[in-house]
Amino acid sequence: MLDLATPWVLLLAPLPLLAMRLLRPAEARGGALAVPDRIGAALLRASGTAAARRDIRLTHVLRWGAWALLLLALAGPRTLAPVQALKVSGRDLAIALDLSGSMVRDDFYLDEAQVTRLEAVQRVGADFARRRAGDRVALIFFGSQAYFATPFTFDVEAVARAIEAATIGISGRATNISDGLGLALKRMETSEAASKVVILLSDGSNNAGTTDPRGVAGLAASMGVRVHTIALGPKDLTEAETGERGVVDAATLRAISEVSGGTTFRVRTTEDLAEVADALDRLEATDSDGLSAEVYHEHWTWPAGLAALLILGLAWRDR
Repeated sequence: MLDLATPWVLLLAPLPLLAMRLLRPAEARGGALAVPDRIGAALLRASGTAAARRDIRLTHVLRWGAWALLLLALAGPRTLAPVQALKVSGRDLAIALDLSGSMVRDDFYLDEAQVTRLEAVQRVGADFARRRAGDRVALIFFGSQAYFATPFTFDVEAVARAIEAATIGISGRATNISDGLGLALKRMETSEAASKVVILLSDGSNNAGTTDPRGVAGLAASMGVRVHTIALGPKDLTEAETGERGVVDAATLRAISEVSGGTTFRVRTTEDLAEVADALDRLEATDSDGLSAEVYHEHWTWPAGLAALLILGLAWRDR
C-alpha cells in the first residue's frame, strides 16, 4: 500500500497563492516600447483572443502541475516491501575446524570421486553453516595455533564461504585441540546468548600446546558451553598400529563432549559426515520467532522526474 513518509509537506500546496496575495508585484523597470495607437490597440485585441487565453491557462496548469509534483516528491511516496522475518535463536555457535597436515589425506569420497578430508569437510561444513540462519556463528581454524576466521555474525553465508576457502597449513600442521577450543571459549566469555555451543571437528590427536583438552572441556562446562565433537577419519587410536599416522583420538574427543554436556560423533565416510550435520541440526534447532523489519521502496523519483519535465517545458515555452 502506498503511503507518504512526510505527508505534512502537502500543507505547503497553497503557498504560491499566499505569495501572490501577500507579496507586492515587482515594478517593471525599463524595456518600455512606444508604439502608435493603432498598433497598440491591435496588440491589446490579440492578447484577448481565445488562443491567447488558452496559452495563459496552459502555462498556469504547467506551473501548478510542477509545483504539485515537487510537493509529492518531497512528501516521499513509498510502499512497504514484504520482508521475511529473520529467525533469531538466541544461540552463539562456534565451529572449530582442524586444519592440520593430516586433513590433506585423500581417504574420503564425494560423488564417487576420491577427495581429501578437507574437501569433504568443506562441502558438508559449508552446507551446515548455511542452514544456521538465526544463530550467531563464528569460525575457528586450528592447527599448531588457533585463530578466528570469522567473528560471531548472523551472516552465515560469509562463514560458509570462509569454510570453502580454507587451506591446509595456514595455522600450522600440528593438531592443537586445546587452543582451538580455548579460543572459542575466550570469545564466549562476554556472550549474553541464552545458548552457547561449540562444534569441534578433528582428525588427529592433540600433539601441540601444553594444555590438556579435558581441562579445557571442564572450563566449557563451568561456562555453560556445550561442546559437540566430531572424530573424523577411517581409524582411531584403538584400531591403528603403533606409530601409524593420520588416526584420530576419538576417546579424547568423546571425553570433551561428555564433560561439557555435548554429543560426540564418529565419522568414517562422507555419508557419516552428512548425517552428523543433520543430527546437529536436530540437536541445535533454529526454529524461533523472527525479528521483523519494515523495508520501504521509495518512489519519489517518479514525481520529481515529471516535475523536472514540466519545468523544462515551461522554460522552452518562455524561450
